[in-house]
Amino acid sequence: MKIGLEIHVQLPTRSKMFCACPTDGVTPNSAICPTCLGMPGARPSLNRAALEMGLRLAKLYDCKIPERTWFSRKTYFYPDLAKHFQVTQYDNPVGEYGVFDFRGKPIRIRRVHLEEDPGRIKRVGRQGEEMSLVDYNRSGIPLVEIVTEPDLSNPAEARQFLSDMLTEIRHTIGLSDENEQSVRVDCNISVGIERVEVKNVTGLRNMERALKYELVRQTKMLRSKKPIVRETRRFDEERKVTLPARKKEFEEDYGYIGEPDLGVYNIRALAESLDEKESPLARAKRLCEEYGMAEGTSRQLINTSMGLCDLFEEMAAAAGTKASLYLVTDVISSNWSKIKDLLDEDMRAEIIEVARLYSDASVNDIEARRRLRALFSEDEVAETGSAVRGDPKLLEDAVEKAVTANPGIFEDYAKNDRAANRLIGDVINSTKGAFSSQEIVLKVKERLERDL
Repeated sequence: MKIGLEIHVQLPTRSKMFCACPTDGVTPNSAICPTCLGMPGARPSLNRAALEMGLRLAKLYDCKIPERTWFSRKTYFYPDLAKHFQVTQYDNPVGEYGVFDFRGKPIRIRRVHLEEDPGRIKRVGRQGEEMSLVDYNRSGIPLVEIVTEPDLSNPAEARQFLSDMLTEIRHTIGLSDENEQSVRVDCNISVGIERVEVKNVTGLRNMERALKYELVRQTKMLRSKKPIVRETRRFDEERKVTLPARKKEFEEDYGYIGEPDLGVYNIRALAESLDEKESPLARAKRLCEEYGMAEGTSRQLINTSMGLCDLFEEMAAAAGTKASLYLVTDVISSNWSKIKDLLDEDMRAEIIEVARLYSDASVNDIEARRRLRALFSEDEVAETGSAVRGDPKLLEDAVEKAVTANPGIFEDYAKNDRAANRLIGDVINSTKGAFSSQEIVLKVKERLERDL
């Protein structure tokens, strides 16, 4: 069994690939212009930001980047393509012959190329009386297509591969993971000799389901001595089956010609000038090597946020790996969605200080977690005020309040000094971990012994 993927990623630019129309049009056909619709006399102009994103991905996969690139017209007739051709790259893409290291298994990348998206067809009305409406807001949206060789061997592997790849893509070009529709996959699968393409699948789960269905369907056909027809199919998400769409076209069917309204672009120097960030999976590997953490832990940090990884490394530099990793994977990661937009320099410094105190055994794990929760919670911060920073006056007030609430404490303490533990527990609870146990024990005993 062989599986190859064609991954279409919508690039997060503000304007479209070849015109100034915005990419966030909401009302149907509100973000269009003569260029989007291919009207006579309209002249396209290449979006530089989209070109740079495509080059960054080509570099990520160590692709061969040519000195020059250009665009072509891919001709086909369909209602969502008003001008009856798609501007794409054919014979000289921004990158070719790359590789993606999938957990030690090299997956070859055939090509990385840029293209525009067609419009969107929406069918409305009762079954049997449907009408097809076209929204051209999506027409001209910039896409990058990443084509793999058929190096994947089963649906589960394909799903995990795509998950890893999307982790890298989102970090490299700043793609949000909130909109699943920003990524569509064409799945090419062959159990025998001939391959079948399942078109425009969205979502990791749907992709795996489509591939599993095709695996079973093609296997049954081969066992029944029936030929596998080369065709394009679609995945029905409700029924979880693939259905015939049309016969599979060959490249020569599209009648590619060079796009005469766009020039030839010298891209090698531009590609070399782009800074290369450490990719998430490369960072996960480095975290394992430098800090001795398990692979699952490093991937957990990466999948949560690269910002969380930054914070961990700052904490580890100041407080050591063991204490920092414990706090990051416990209370910090569980509150990350709450604090990630509030993480200024002051908060970072306080988090690092708590990690340092915990590492030095000045506070125990319970107290460290309480301090961090108080820091992360606006309600608790408002209630304890500067107690988050360990204000001595607030500790004295808390001890006095506990003494007042326990009028027999002096007599009990005189008989057995373990009676102080009752006050110590009350003070710890009331100060919400703002002080170490050593500070509280010392202050409580000082107060009790003063009036004996």
